[in-house]
Amino acid sequence: MPLFFSSNIIFGRAAVAEVEPFTLAFLRWAATCLILLPFVLPALKGTKAQLRTLTPLLLAMGFLGMWVCGALVYLALKYTTATNGTLIYTSSPIMIILIEWLFRGRAIGLREIIGIALAFLGVIVIVSKGSLNNLLGLKFNLGDIIFLVTAFAWAIYSAALKSTAFQTFQTLPLFALIAGSGALLLAPFAMFEIWWLGTFPTTASAWTNIAGIVGVASLLAFSMFQYGVKVLGASLTGVFMYLLPVYGVTLAVLFLGEELAKFHLWGIMLVLSGIIIATAPGSLRKKAHPTV
Repeated sequence: MPLFFSSNIIFGRAAVAEVEPFTLAFLRWAATCLILLPFVLPALKGTKAQLRTLTPLLLAMGFLGMWVCGALVYLALKYTTATNGTLIYTSSPIMIILIEWLFRGRAIGLREIIGIALAFLGVIVIVSKGSLNNLLGLKFNLGDIIFLVTAFAWAIYSAALKSTAFQTFQTLPLFALIAGSGALLLAPFAMFEIWWLGTFPTTASAWTNIAGIVGVASLLAFSMFQYGVKVLGASLTGVFMYLLPVYGVTLAVLFLGEELAKFHLWGIMLVLSGIIIATAPGSLRKKAHPTV
């Protein structure tokens, strides 16, 4: 699952050179929804009244998971590297713990507090590029800041997936509904983008990257993640997201020719140490899962 998620930033980094962010996100989620519809329509029969009630919640999930964590991710990749984006996004499991503590009364132990502090310190090292002068002068890359926003949105999305309102839906039908909601919200922005800039993907390379985003980073990654949340809960599923830097940075270096700097290594060590300390599976199974 984290390998498939990592591919989104790699495909996206290559695609944004030819496709605008909202257009790319719209094509991604519209295609995903259309591909899933023939398979999930039988499971959605007889749920019309329930869907009418859930429409506001589905739109909110589409906004968080597909608008913010879709279009804004691609926008951020115009300003920062795939390596930075992957590392910053890794802070989302920590944010999931904080959200569940605030809104679901999840207990947070001393070990988790230490882990949270280490992980956010790692994020600061990454966005400041390991420079105290950058930190004091607030000379942060716009793309890095956008990635922080998307990481927070992803944490809210992940926690909300465990809502009791969604428990009657199977994984793929729910995913199709959320993807469709996201595509609906993205449509006017994509149309404006196409009208204003006069751009639309026409090259084989652009559509190859879009196909990779739809097939690998959307259909495979999200369906696996939502199944994990349904079975294990958001916190325990989020543990596996700490593998994003391992996969993401390696893919960025191998396929995009990005450079691995010393501050990246320090950031990796701090973020991974913090997440491993804060979300150790033993403590999650005992404390987090019952409250999710």
